This record gives sequence, C-alpha cells and structure tokens, in this order.
Amino acid sequence: MRRKNFFESKNPVMKEEMYQRVSQSSTLDGGMIKRAGEQMTVQGAINKTFILATIMLATAVLGFTMASPLVWMGGAIGGLIVVVIASMRPHLSPSLAPLYAALEGFFVGGISAAYAAWQGGIIMHAVSLTMAVLFIMLFIYKSGIIKVTDKFRTGVIMATGAVMVVYLLSFVLSFFGINLPFLHEGGLMGIGISLVIIGIASMNLLLDFDNFEKGEKYGAPSYMEWFSAMGLLITLVWLYVEILRLLALLSSSD
Repeated sequence: MRRKNFFESKNPVMKEEMYQRVSQSSTLDGGMIKRAGEQMTVQGAINKTFILATIMLATAVLGFTMASPLVWMGGAIGGLIVVVIASMRPHLSPSLAPLYAALEGFFVGGISAAYAAWQGGIIMHAVSLTMAVLFIMLFIYKSGIIKVTDKFRTGVIMATGAVMVVYLLSFVLSFFGINLPFLHEGGLMGIGISLVIIGIASMNLLLDFDNFEKGEKYGAPSYMEWFSAMGLLITLVWLYVEILRLLALLSSSD
C-alpha cells in the first residue's frame, strides 16, 4: 500500500482518480456498457474554459473598478467555498463552475487594482506573461517534451501541497503579526522563492491538460468538462497572482 505523504494535495481537481471514479459510475458491467448521456471531450472542455474565462474577465472589470478589499476578499473566500463543494459534488459543476469564475473575477480584479495603485505598469505585463506561460506549457505538453507520468503527477501534487501548507501557515501567522521570512519580501531569496512557486504552478498546467485528455479517454460524463475547465482556471489565477507578485518584487528591488 502506498504511504500517504503529509504534503500530498487532497485537491481532486488535480487527480486522475477523480476521472476514473466518475467514469466508472457511468458504466455498467465493468465498463462494457455505457449509461445513456453525453461524454466528456477535449474540445468540450476547451469550450467551457473559454466560457469561464469570459465570465471571469467580465467580473474582473467590475472588481477592478470597485477596488475594495471586501470585493476581492469576498471573491476569494466565495471561490474557495465553491471549489470545495465542486470537489465533493462534481456533478454540480455545470452550475458551480460559472459561479466560481464570477467570484474569482472579483478577486482577480480587486487584487489587480491594488497592485495597479502601487505599480500600475505591471498589470498588463502579468497578463501577457501568464498567457505566454500557458501557451509554452501547452506546447511542451503536446510535443511530449515533458510527459505526465504517474511519478511526475505525484511529484507536482506533493510540491503543490507543500506550497499550500506554506500559504496556510503564513495566513495563520499573519493574525499574530508574524510574517514568514522571504515569502513576502524582496531580495534574491524572495525572488527565488517566487520563481519556484511560479514553476510549480506552471507544472500544474500540464496536469490540467492531461486531465482534459484523461477525461475523454475514460469516457467521463459531460459535466466533467465544466469541472476540468474550472481546474484549469484555478491554476491560471494562481499563476497570474504569483507572476504579479514577482513583478512587484522585481520593481521594488530596482
């Protein structure tokens, strides 16, 4: 039996087992007979991703113009709650994924406004770099330069879990006026840590692309298109925020 690691992420959005489980629940006779209903396709997941991105962009504009901490904090907390519910009830994803995109748009818009008020020029750079990383990782995935093996998937999930533990620790300590060294500071160490986190977020894109294909391969139900698209959006938002933070650190160190 494989030993569980403390840093292993429990987020089903990133796990291949989620697609296997929902696919098995939609079959009869050990997978020989499929239940009636549409199945997930890669193209369908891509289409859903564009829909969610459009929703997020619309609410991001509102979040940017409103520019209130309550707006982006409400979006972040609300989005997290929606993701937790969707992870436990993926069949609700057709309704929950658009809601997540809308809430996350307020978060992205609000936090972008905060950075713009501090260093306005970095917003477009962050957006451009996020899109560049997305297409670079898509090329890497499609060309097979990096293959998403079980070992690779496990490594990325463990690294992501470790980052989430650090985020949680930093959040808890902030209530006591304690900041983790280098996590939110400039200098070579702070910039280096930020680059490592961006690298881990970028590796998560490969898992998201692989989930698209695994869902189609296993014959997952069509609602998993929304679930998969939401997973990709989660990664893109994380990547954007980290790139935004890195650019701010680089600007402040000049």
